[in-house]
Amino acid sequence: GGGGGGGGGGKGAGSGAGCRVFVGNLPYSASWQDLKDHMRAAGTVLHCDIMAEPGTAMGSKGCGIVEYASAAEAQRAIRELSETTVNGRPIFVREDREEPGGG
Repeated sequence: GGGGGGGGGGKGAGSGAGCRVFVGNLPYSASWQDLKDHMRAAGTVLHCDIMAEPGTAMGSKGCGIVEYASAAEAQRAIRELSETTVNGRPIFVREDREEPGGG
């Protein structure tokens, strides 16, 4: 683990989670490097992680978390990279935030 970054003015009342986005519908063939390369179109990607979902019926449903250098870049990714394709499969991008209460 590296040192923590500086403050930086943010509009959200969250704990710096505004810099992260959730990416869904990833193809099983995509690596975190593929995802990072794709998501760099919106800004500086600090960290990228892919979570496979073993045990699902399809086995090919994947999702990931991408952390940007700033919340503005994360917002741009949500606007511009949602419904773009990775390895021929359309992905969706949304804010990574924990919903209050479960479903």
